[in-house]
Formats: sequence, structure tokens, C-alpha cells
Amino acid sequence: MRTFIKFAGFLLLLGTIFRSQSSFAEDTKISSDKLERLLERLEAAESRIQELEKTKAQPSAPAKATVLPPQLEKVGGSLDESDEMLINSFRNAEGDPALESRLSTLEEDWKKFSESEQAKKAKDASKVTTLKVFGRIHLDGWNFSDSTPGIAAFNNPADPADPENRFEFRRLRIGVSGDIKDNMLYKFEYDFGNPGDPAFKDVYIGWKDLPVFQTLLIGNQKRPLGMDHLNSSRYNTFLERPLVIEAFNEDARRLGIAAYGVSEDETWNWRYGIYNLENIASDGTYVGDAGQMSVNGRLAGTPWYDETSGGRGYLHLGIADMWAHPDGDVVEPSSDNNEARFRTRPEARTGSVRWLNTGRIAGADWFNTLGFEFMLNIGSFSVVSEYQVTNVGRGNDGPDLTFDGAYVQAAYFLTGEYQPINRRTGTIARVKPLENFFLVNTCDDGKAGGWGAWQIAARYSYLNLTDADITGGDERNFTFGMVWWWNSHARLQFNYIHAQIDDRGPIDGFTGGRSNIFGARFMVDF
Repeated sequence: MRTFIKFAGFLLLLGTIFRSQSSFAEDTKISSDKLERLLERLEAAESRIQELEKTKAQPSAPAKATVLPPQLEKVGGSLDESDEMLINSFRNAEGDPALESRLSTLEEDWKKFSESEQAKKAKDASKVTTLKVFGRIHLDGWNFSDSTPGIAAFNNPADPADPENRFEFRRLRIGVSGDIKDNMLYKFEYDFGNPGDPAFKDVYIGWKDLPVFQTLLIGNQKRPLGMDHLNSSRYNTFLERPLVIEAFNEDARRLGIAAYGVSEDETWNWRYGIYNLENIASDGTYVGDAGQMSVNGRLAGTPWYDETSGGRGYLHLGIADMWAHPDGDVVEPSSDNNEARFRTRPEARTGSVRWLNTGRIAGADWFNTLGFEFMLNIGSFSVVSEYQVTNVGRGNDGPDLTFDGAYVQAAYFLTGEYQPINRRTGTIARVKPLENFFLVNTCDDGKAGGWGAWQIAARYSYLNLTDADITGGDERNFTFGMVWWWNSHARLQFNYIHAQIDDRGPIDGFTGGRSNIFGARFMVDF
């Protein structure tokens, strides 16, 4: 259609330059301004129909071939004839006015589409509930190529051999979410990564658009402690989260009630709530009289956000805090475990055994974790850092304890993309490659393809879980990462980790060790 419009304009230009002596030119004077308005109107209608076709609406019948008049001429002076003469000069094979016919068809199709869309929206709005299905698949491979005997002892005290290589589905998640009329919502998500012991993740009901609270959720949800844990695993740069993030907020999700809010200009966001300390993802229940609970809160924001570039530049800052009341009884009845325990894997999957572990701390009747967040993104480059410190009170069972950890990571897109941020939640968002990865045959027996997006990253992290008589260990990791984004919903990740552990409580006589670890992940979400 655009070709037709351009061709008509070209003929008009020719008529302007070369005055024809035909009877058509002598009898007709054409307004170029009104013709331009006509063409603009036609282009607008064509744009509408293209939008209609993109939404998979029924396409209109193609326009019939047009027969252009042999000459067009613009004659200066006042308008002697109506623009109808020009319009009617363009005729299709059947002799009907082509421009007006095509324009009417496009506008009629758009009207029908708009009416059907409005009807669909009205029908959806009248539904009591809506449903959206989502999920993700993460397939991992891990290689522990070079580990010292101390690492082997930490990995499996009962069988002190080198950590074995692993291939596993890290995550196999499926879930549903939706709205319940008028302002309720729900979410249910299950992970089958371990088919013999599946676990639920986000499972809650809630309300939105509330006064004061804005959004209120009741159920299993993430505790607001640590930006990297609040980020979705679909978007994180590295395969596994930093040592300190996992140690002080193991598995993140707990049963609780929490409120979520954001400022009107989206500069600041907050969340706060009350949570049970025990992780019930596998058995679905908490049984006990200890009442182990925590109060959590987080305030985050982007005091600098470059609107003109669409968010390619921003500064994120955040602070979070958790006050917890665990049961310090080390005699652990099956129904009520002391939740004052901090442990983690080495930023890689090693089975159920954690290489750093304080064990359940006897006499601990409170602990407090304070965290600070920083992220700066400038174009394709980003740097992120977090620091957390945990103080544990033990009453008469020993001196108070202090554990801490931090990480700093930098990443760069080689292909020009950037890391978006969700200002409403204070978490990173989905990367959209400038060009998706693809490779296809072309009609001329050649090949055509796209590279996708490529990102490189490096991270240093440390965690200290040794203080006084508690010897959970001290670990420092150096990680190099590469991410190949095939498209916005699929990618390949690679990590190399050099882990160093010291000051660990002796296991088979070992208090430290070194390990070189390689990991890769194929992942897709929908």
C-alpha cells in the first residue's frame, strides 16, 4: 500500500513539473494540500490495519489492482473542482474509485476490530477470576575438577571423596496466577526439580489497590532481605546467588503476611511483614509452640533514573532489616526445630550438604540481620554490591555473635544491551536482546542469522560464619561468568568459581580447602 501511495505522489510531482495539455489537465485543478491530507488519512488507516493484523485479527481482503490515470497535473490558483475528481480518477479494475473504496474498507475493518476488542475487555472484566500459566526450566551441569582433601571432607564427611560432577534439573517450575474480582489476586507455584521431594514456592492470596497498604499478601512469599534474593532466578547474571545472600536468608520464602508499596513517581518502594522462621516448602506445615517469627522490612529506590534513555542509566539504593526470635533449644523435637542456623553452598550445587554451616546455635533467642544494597547502571555496564551483618544473642549460653558477608559484581553487555530495573519492586527486570539468536536457510541457498546478546561478568564474594566458639567457616569466592541470551526468555550461562575456605570447624582434621568449579545452565521461562 505504501508503494501505491508513493507512486501516486510521484505522478503528482511529474504533473507539477511538466504541464500536460490533455483535456483532463485543462478541466481540473487539484489542491496539493488536500491531496496530502488524503494520503495522510490513507496512511493512518493502513497503519491501523497493520496493527489489527499483528493482533491476529481477521485480515481484510487485499485491495484490487488499481488503474492510474495517464496524467496528473497541479494547476496553480484557486480550487475550481472538488477533490472528488482526483479521488475518482484512481479506479480499480472494475472501474470503481479505488482510493476511497480502500480507505472505507480499512476504516470499517478497524471499527469492527475495535468493537470486538471492547467487547472482549468487557467480557474479561465481568469474569470472577482470571488465570495465567507460567513456568521455567533450568538444566545444570557442574564439574568439580580440582578440589583439595579439605573440600572433600566438607562436602561429605561420611564419604570423604572429591565432590562428584553433577547434571540436574535445578528448577522445573509450573504455576498459575491471576485476579479475583474485584481487587483480589492469587499465585501458586510448584518446583519439581527434585521429583522425589517437590516443593512449593510462591503460594499466596492477596489484595491490591488498598488504602495505606497498597498491596497485601498472605501466604508463602519471599522475605525482603537481599536484592539478589528478591531478583528472579530468570534474570540473575550468575547461576547461583552470593554466599551471604543464601546464608542469612536461606531459600528466602516463608509463610507470612506482608504489605508492598511504591511512591507515586516510582522513585521509592517498600515492603514489610511478619514471617514464620521455619521453611515449610516441603511439608506444608509448621507445628510447634515456640512461635519462631521474624519482622522484616525493606526500603529501596532509584534516586537517579535517566528517563530520556528509557532507563539505560540509574542508581539503585536499598536498606533491609530482619528481627527474629528463634528457639535456642538444641534438643530438637521433630515438630519444632531451632531456626538460629546459618549455612550455604559454595555458590554451586553440591547436594544437600553445605560447605559452611554454623549448626543450630544453642541458646540463641534473637538475631538481627541488617543489609545494604547498591547498584549503578550506565549503558551496557553495571556494578552491584551488597553487605549484610547478623548479630546473634545467646543470653547465658555464651557471648553474642557477629557474622557478616558481602559481594561486589560487575557486568558488561558486549552487544549493546543494558540491564533494566523494575522501579516498582526494586529488582532487576528482563533483558531484551537487540537481536535474537537464530540461524535459517534463505531462499537464495544462503544462510541468515543473529547473534543474540552476550554479557560477561565477574564477582567477588565473602562470608564469615566463625565467631567465638561457633566455627561455621570463612569463604572467599572469585567467579567469572558469561551469559548468551538467545532471546528475552532463553539463555545459556557459564560460571567458573575459585573457592577458598578457612577457619572451618575441623572435619576429619581439615579446617580449610580450595576448589575450582565449572558450571553451565540451559534455561527457558514462559
